[in-house]
Amino acid sequence: MIRLQGREAGPADNLWLGVSTIEPGGGTTLDASASEKFYVVLTGEVIVSNGSEEVALHRWDSCRFAPGESRALRNGSSEAAMILLAMPLSPSPAAPPKT
Repeated sequence: MIRLQGREAGPADNLWLGVSTIEPGGGTTLDASASEKFYVVLTGEVIVSNGSEEVALHRWDSCRFAPGESRALRNGSSEAAMILLAMPLSPSPAAPPKT
């Protein structure tokens, strides 16, 4: 992951941007995050999964994963893929308990 904006890469108030390269056969494990995440495929093809459904994304396709939703990315092609990630700088605050 190369951070483009936010965190140590530069000033940002609400989100950070990063780019990842996923080599052929590579990917991430199925995991959830407290933060909402947006992925945009810049080059190549990436298969995204929420644990029950899989979708192949191609150049300029994007997807969103809600806070707490599991996600995994996989490159099943023979070419490297580049993914843009946009997410909040910190997890969304928890909803106040109902009384």
